[in-house]
Amino acid sequence: MARRPASPGGHKSIFDPVHGTVLLEGAILDLVGTKAFQRLWGIRQTGFAHLVFPGANHTRLEHSLGTYSVAGRVAERLGLGEEDQHLVRTAALLHDLGHGPFSHTFDGPMVEVLGHGHEARSRAAILGTTGDGEVTRILDAAGIPPRPVADLVDPPARPRRRSVLGEILHGAVDADRIDYLQRDAHYTGVAHGAIDAARLLDTMRASNGRLVFADKGRSAVEGFLVGRALMYSTVYYHKTVRAAEMMAQAALERLPGYPESARVAFDWTDGDWMHNVRAAGGLSEKLVEGLTSRRLYKRVPGRRTLASAPRKAWRRYLERPAERRHLEDEVAARAHAPAGSVLIDLAGLVPRGDPAQDWGEIGLVQDRKVTYPFRRPSLWLLLATRPPSDWAVSVYAAARYRASVERVVSRDASFLP
Repeated sequence: MARRPASPGGHKSIFDPVHGTVLLEGAILDLVGTKAFQRLWGIRQTGFAHLVFPGANHTRLEHSLGTYSVAGRVAERLGLGEEDQHLVRTAALLHDLGHGPFSHTFDGPMVEVLGHGHEARSRAAILGTTGDGEVTRILDAAGIPPRPVADLVDPPARPRRRSVLGEILHGAVDADRIDYLQRDAHYTGVAHGAIDAARLLDTMRASNGRLVFADKGRSAVEGFLVGRALMYSTVYYHKTVRAAEMMAQAALERLPGYPESARVAFDWTDGDWMHNVRAAGGLSEKLVEGLTSRRLYKRVPGRRTLASAPRKAWRRYLERPAERRHLEDEVAARAHAPAGSVLIDLAGLVPRGDPAQDWGEIGLVQDRKVTYPFRRPSLWLLLATRPPSDWAVSVYAAARYRASVERVVSRDASFLP
């Protein structure tokens, strides 16, 4: 790999409220200036969490710079070679290029419409198969092969071997998570994500292609994984945040001509999305108006009835979203409410990876041997792997129809799976 040429702009220092000074130079500075990267200014990191936590207006661009900073510090701490450091820093910077508006809010519709998720979109932007190709040209000019960068961002389904570089971005304790837990905690004001990042970085080691930790870092690892679980239950799966995200998802799904009409939506910023979906009129406009004025749908009680159906029966609606929308409208009709007044949230069924497996893969160096103490059952494991929500399936309804929808869900469950 050739030494990357200096950027015409030299270098810049950015002060980050989480990590302090972040230095940008050479190809990294050029990549930050691309249209694809600058688009991330317009995408909120935590979707609609700002409707519950008003300070949560930080963006994917900030997070990407933070992940770049953490990945670089990890690479230096592990003593990686210069080429590997360039590679992992570049991948960390570009890992979120493919996110749609409001971050993870439209992950489901993205797969339904495009057939793949945001990781594949990031890969395409890096390889130049979509977009203006500016990112690819900068990487080529700097002597940084785009494909290894893309493979770090969007790993192959069956990697040939475990890689420390891969674990820096996709491990149980990785640069991405180290940044977003601290950043989201900082801006939401929720203390659970205030992890001991300094201790984690100080105790990281590389062993046979794995990212492991010195035994003295065990408490920092435990704090990280428990903090991650608590941030999910407190912020990411907060019932009001979920209500807003369900309304936004419904606004997109009810666009005229959906799903084909939604193909361009994943290239928009948050502002583009609000403007364009509102302009479509109809139910989509009403839902966007509800979001902007914070007239949010309410979660409907009657969870016992919903929970009585086996998860397998509900999961088919994850794979067949059109059937889920039909069920929503059937519930609304039985409640004498207009179509779109009822939304079914299946987020509790969406795999988030396997937290228990994450724990099991974390190695600690004890007496010069790598051990895996978190594979054994413990109270820590129960806390860290608990579901982010008490209920796998929730129903939300427009406020004026909540009572009638509750009666339908509680008393007439014949239409449920």
